[in-house]
Amino acid sequence: MSLTVGQAAPAFAMPTDSGSVSLDGLKGKRVVLYFYPKDDTSGCTSEAQGFKDDIALFAAANTVIIGVSKDSVASHVKFKAKYDLPFALASDEDGAVCTAYDVWKEKSNYGRKYMGIERSTFLIDETGAIRAVWTKVKVTGHTKAVLKAVQEL
Repeated sequence: MSLTVGQAAPAFAMPTDSGSVSLDGLKGKRVVLYFYPKDDTSGCTSEAQGFKDDIALFAAANTVIIGVSKDSVASHVKFKAKYDLPFALASDEDGAVCTAYDVWKEKSNYGRKYMGIERSTFLIDETGAIRAVWTKVKVTGHTKAVLKAVQEL
């Protein structure tokens, strides 16, 4: 079941590199919830650095960034420190949030099929409603597209 614009975002609560984060705790703020496959891999690092580069512009638009993967909190701590990332990285080790947001998908690489996170981003408004969805994200230009959508809200 794919999530669509206008729908209420599924509730979540996850541990992060610096405590925990929940959708309820973010009411009144816009949220960019981006799902990525794995800490410290080339595409995921580029995407994180893109959000980092524009963090002041997101903050000026009352928007917080949260990166989500199935990596452990310890992995997130290392990844965040290595690249000086200024936003929370949430750990969804059991996959419940990935399932709720329908980003846990069958993938294929060189003919081998496996389950993994499909790179996806959700823009959630101050009331908890989904305002934009990006699936099968290509990293190049993505963070600028998300910023544009945030600024147009």
